[in-house]
Amino acid sequence: MSIGTPKQPANAPITEAARRDPVDPGLKRWQIRFPKALRTPLGIVGAGILVLWLIAAIFAPLLAPFDALAQNFPRLSAPNGENLLGTDTLGRDVLSRILVAARTTLPAAVFVVICSALLGSVLGAIAGYFGRAVDEIIMRIADLVFAFPTIILAMVIAAALGPGLKNAIIAILLVSWPSYARVTRSLVMTARGSEYVIAGRLLGFSAGRSLAREIAPNVISPVVVLATLDVGSAILTMAGLSFLSLGAVPPTPDWGAMISEGVSQFAAWWIAFFPGLCILTIVMAFNFIGDSLRDTLDPHTAQEVGETTS
Repeated sequence: MSIGTPKQPANAPITEAARRDPVDPGLKRWQIRFPKALRTPLGIVGAGILVLWLIAAIFAPLLAPFDALAQNFPRLSAPNGENLLGTDTLGRDVLSRILVAARTTLPAAVFVVICSALLGSVLGAIAGYFGRAVDEIIMRIADLVFAFPTIILAMVIAAALGPGLKNAIIAILLVSWPSYARVTRSLVMTARGSEYVIAGRLLGFSAGRSLAREIAPNVISPVVVLATLDVGSAILTMAGLSFLSLGAVPPTPDWGAMISEGVSQFAAWWIAFFPGLCILTIVMAFNFIGDSLRDTLDPHTAQEVGETTS
């Protein structure tokens, strides 16, 4: 089965606008609406929480009152004037460990989402543009990944690779890219028959240029919205793997590992409560920003969601 670009009539008309600039106006729409998304109530709240966490992560060594690994305090001390969030089972300061863990968790989650978005978008664009055998191969692999619950498949892959933050990132990447591939494929299949794409091909544009210059603007908005929402999911999955000792290796501070430690200490509620609260706030921040981006960049989708939930 041969592979080729979609055929178009040789005498397909090219409008004057397409002849002057065959680039889809989606990119300009993105540039105008993106700043507005961060000025909505949800966007402001989400961005505010995210900025606070970024400051905490960047300046964690300065903000942490004590060494996150030092066992200098009584075990299982309740929150007090010296240890504001208490101590854990080894006498380590919980607040210091939470701040240091943010330096690992946030960059790792953002990194894995960026890699998943890039990999999935590229594969989805290739499948949607060329179709036929390429489409079948890529999407059948994606369907195979979709056949399993994300967290279960990530656990299996992480267990096979062994404990460690790097292996956890690889596991999450391998189970996350199909979502981007499916979204991108659908958008590319719709956009490839548009007038500006046909005009570009008739003007001699290569497949790579058509994808990057003409079709990509249609894909940016949905992919960015999905990626923003996916950061929260990545943090939850990473915490889940660490909870099962498949993530960051001790004594590296990690929110999921701290929750796992606190589960067996019912009386010392602060060990699990405060890391869980951190995960809740950061996931909410990314969800608020993602919802704001969706409502601003794709008002029709937001209206449909509102009608469905009402």
